[in-house]
Amino acid sequence: MISIQNISKSYTQGRETITVLQDVTLNIQKGETVAIVGPSGSGKSTLLSIMAGLDVPDIGKVVIDGVDVNTLSEKESSDFRNKKVSIVFQSFELISFFTAYENSMLALAIRGKQDSVFMDKLLTDIGIIHRKDSLPSELSGGEQQRVAIARALASGSEIIFADEPTGNLDTKTGQKILELFLDTVKNNQKTFIIITHDMAIAEKMDTIYELRNNTVYKRTS
Repeated sequence: MISIQNISKSYTQGRETITVLQDVTLNIQKGETVAIVGPSGSGKSTLLSIMAGLDVPDIGKVVIDGVDVNTLSEKESSDFRNKKVSIVFQSFELISFFTAYENSMLALAIRGKQDSVFMDKLLTDIGIIHRKDSLPSELSGGEQQRVAIARALASGSEIIFADEPTGNLDTKTGQKILELFLDTVKNNQKTFIIITHDMAIAEKMDTIYELRNNTVYKRTS
C-alpha cells in the first residue's frame, strides 16, 4: 500500500548541508500498524511528512496505492491527502475559531458527511465530550491533542499518520487512546503509522522500524 523507495532528504543551513534521510526504503501493507522510533532529531518527523505527501524527498519516490505522490500537482496532492490520509500532528493544527466538536467533525464535513451520534460517542470515548463547545484557546494541550486524535479517527481515511499522538497526555489516558486507535484501525482495516520514542507503545505495533544514521532498520526482536 505504501512504498518508500530509496528516498534521501537534506537541508542547507548557511554553508552546511545537513543530511536527514539517506537511501530510505520500506514497504507498509494495508492494515499494518507500524512504529518508527529513534532519538530526537533523527529525522522521524521529516520521514512522516514525506510519507504523508507533505514534503518532497530530494531523491526517491513515495508510492501510495500505485500513485507516485511526488508527481502530483499541489491541488492533486491536497485532494489525494484529503481522500486517503489523516495526520495527527504534534502541534495539533486545530482551527482556532472552530469548537472542539467542529474541529473533530471537519474531516467528515470535507467528505459531505454528518454523523452527530458517531461523533458524540467518539468524543465520549476519548474523554473530551464535556469540552465539545470549547474553542482551542480554551483547551489544555492534552485536550487539544484529544480533539486532533478524534478528527483523525473520524476521518474515514485509509491511512493514519500520528506524530507522538500521546505525548501531551498522561500515561493512563495515553494508553486508553492508543487502544482506541488500534481497535479502530484493526476493525476497519486502516493502516496506522506512528512516530514515537516510547518503546512500550512501539511494541504494540505489528512492525517497528528504527531510524538511525539517516536510514531505517527493521527491528526483528
